[in-house]
Amino acid sequence: MKHTIQGFLVAGTLVLGGSALAEGKTDTKGTADVRGFVVPTDEKAFLERLHYTNQKEIKLGQLAQQNSTNPDVKSFGELMVREHTDADQKLLSMAQTRGLKLADMPKPMNDMEKKAMAADKANMEKLQAFKGEPFDSCYMADMVGDHDDTLGKLMAGRQALSGNAQLIPLLDDLTQHVSQHRQQAYSVLGKLGQGMMGVGGAGSGTQKGTESGTGGHMGTHPGSGSMGTGTTGGTTGGSMGTGTTGTGSGSGSMGTTGTGGTTGTGSGTQPKK
Repeated sequence: MKHTIQGFLVAGTLVLGGSALAEGKTDTKGTADVRGFVVPTDEKAFLERLHYTNQKEIKLGQLAQQNSTNPDVKSFGELMVREHTDADQKLLSMAQTRGLKLADMPKPMNDMEKKAMAADKANMEKLQAFKGEPFDSCYMADMVGDHDDTLGKLMAGRQALSGNAQLIPLLDDLTQHVSQHRQQAYSVLGKLGQGMMGVGGAGSGTQKGTESGTGGHMGTHPGSGSMGTGTTGGTTGGSMGTGTTGTGSGSGSMGTTGTGGTTGTGSGTQPKK
């Protein structure tokens, strides 16, 4: 959650190219820590992590097109494949001009990153097993979190490698696209949430009605008789309360004077006159 909030907040600063970045610290192991986001200070090592991220988003985007049945999710997955492929090509091209050969799987720089990479693998396996709605909700929630995390690492990398004039434009361009991806993922996730909230069945009409009038009462009584509908209250012997269509049974007819109650079931036996 910490990284999710921070990643989103720093996006604006990075997109605008502002210089007021958070202060960080560099340790003796060649890493920089900026607001909890740890990145390597070595250019090749940092680019390898961006390459790893691009490849991960491409694979997940391809999976979204296979396992989702939601047009918005499939479209987002297609966008991820297209834009992260383009971003990766630019990154590899720049690395080549600088004589850097990037590994597809970076060597973890610490235990935290090792666990994160293991979690990425487990998450991929989980999503491969999901289809339809379960896949959609998990994938889109992951996309929001993943892009927040990437934004935070881009912020940290921009500060840690601020002296690299050739790299900064690439980071700024990538940051702008990742920020847009994050907002799009959040929007799609919101639509999924609205759809889930809107799912529901019609009521069964089993609420008890409150009746007014002589002998009015609330309750459900067995019996046999004709169906009752609508806006009638109870007389001696009781009947259904006012409301939308209701059903009940009884040997007597319903009174016509009372009001009140919601859809309900129930009737009483009216004494014979």
